[in-house]
Amino acid sequence: MPKPKKRGSNHQRGAGGQPRNVQPFSDEDASIETMSHCSGFSDPASFTEDGPEVDEEATQEDLEYKLKGFIDLTLDKSAKTRQAALESLKNAFSSKILYEFVMERRMTLTDSIERCIKKGKSDEQCAAAGLACLLCVQMGSGIESEEIFKTLGPVLKKIVCDGTASIQARQACATCLGVCCFIVTDDITELYSTMECLENIFTKAYQRDRDTNGVSSTHNTVLHISALLAWTLLLTICPMNEVKKKIEMHLHKLPSLLSCDDLNMRIAAGETLALLFELARETDADFFYEDMELLTEKLRALATDGNKHRAKVDKRKQRSVFRDVLRAVESNDFLRNVFELGPPVMLDAATLKTMKISRFERHLYNSAAFKARTKARSKCRDKRADVGEFF
Repeated sequence: MPKPKKRGSNHQRGAGGQPRNVQPFSDEDASIETMSHCSGFSDPASFTEDGPEVDEEATQEDLEYKLKGFIDLTLDKSAKTRQAALESLKNAFSSKILYEFVMERRMTLTDSIERCIKKGKSDEQCAAAGLACLLCVQMGSGIESEEIFKTLGPVLKKIVCDGTASIQARQACATCLGVCCFIVTDDITELYSTMECLENIFTKAYQRDRDTNGVSSTHNTVLHISALLAWTLLLTICPMNEVKKKIEMHLHKLPSLLSCDDLNMRIAAGETLALLFELARETDADFFYEDMELLTEKLRALATDGNKHRAKVDKRKQRSVFRDVLRAVESNDFLRNVFELGPPVMLDAATLKTMKISRFERHLYNSAAFKARTKARSKCRDKRADVGEFF
C-alpha cells in the first residue's frame, strides 16, 4: 500500500517552504491514487494505536488530509469512486471521534450525502444513509444537528416511501431516519411526522386475514422490519399521552407478526411487544390485556420452538430472544400476589455458586441415573421378547 502523503512534505511546498494550491483529488489520476488509500480505511483496526510510538499530531493531520480528499471524491463523476469515498468516511467516523473536523465541514458533508441519496443508485444510497447516521452520531444533539436533519429528513422520507426505489435503499433510509430523528430532533411535530412515515411502511405487514395461519414474508419484509425497529426506537422518546395512543393502535395487531415465517420479523415484533407492555404498565398500573393467555402461549411456543425445518442457529436465537420477551410480557407480580408467593427471591452470584453441586457429585448422579435407565430398558426388552415369542 503506498505511503500516505503528508501536508508538510516537500513535494507540496514551493520556494521558501510556502504551501502551494495543490488539488490532488481533482483529476482522474489523483482519484485513482486516493482510491488506493480506501482499503486502509476499510478496517477499523487501521485506526488503532498498536505498534511503535508515533507523532499523534502528524497522524491526525494525515488522517484529516485523507478525509478531506474523500469528501471531495463524494462529488466525483464515477459512481464507484463516490461509493468508495462514502464507505471510507463511514469507516473513519465509526472508528474515531472527529467532532471538530466534522463540525467545520458539516454542511459540505450534508450536501454530499443529500446529492448521493437523490442521484445515486442503490449501493450508493445505502452508503450515504449510513454516513448520515454517523454524521449525526459525531455531532450529537444540538442546533447544528437539527439543521442537518431538516435538510436530510425530507430526502430520507421520500426514498422510504418511494415504491420504485430499491428495497435495500429504502431499508437503509428507514433506519437512518429513525436513528437521526432519535438523536437530534426536539421538535415534537417532526417526531410524530417521522413515526407516521415509518408506520405507513410496517403496518403493511400486519395480517389482513385473521383466519389465516400466519404471515408470509415477501421481498418487502426486510423494509418492514427496519421501519418497525426504527419506529420502536422513537416510541421510547414519545410523551406518555402519545404512547397510550400507539399502544391502543398496535398492541392488538402486532401479535399477528409473531406468526411470520421470517425469523427477524418475529424477533422484531416480539421486542416491540415487550416494550409496549412495559410502557403500558408504566402509564397504567391497572393495565389489562384481554388476549393475554393466547399471547403468552404463542410466546412460550416461540421460546421453546424445536421445529426441525428451521436452522439450529435460528432456533437458538429465537428461543433466547423470546424467553426474554415472555418474561417482559407475563404479569409475574400479579401471579405472585394471587398465589401469595411474596416478592421474587433475589440471589447474588456468591449464593448461586454455593447452591451448585460439585463436578464429582454431578458425575455420581449421572452414573446412578444411567444405571437406572439401563436397568429399566433391559426389563422392557425382556417384555418385548416375551411378546414376540407369544405371537
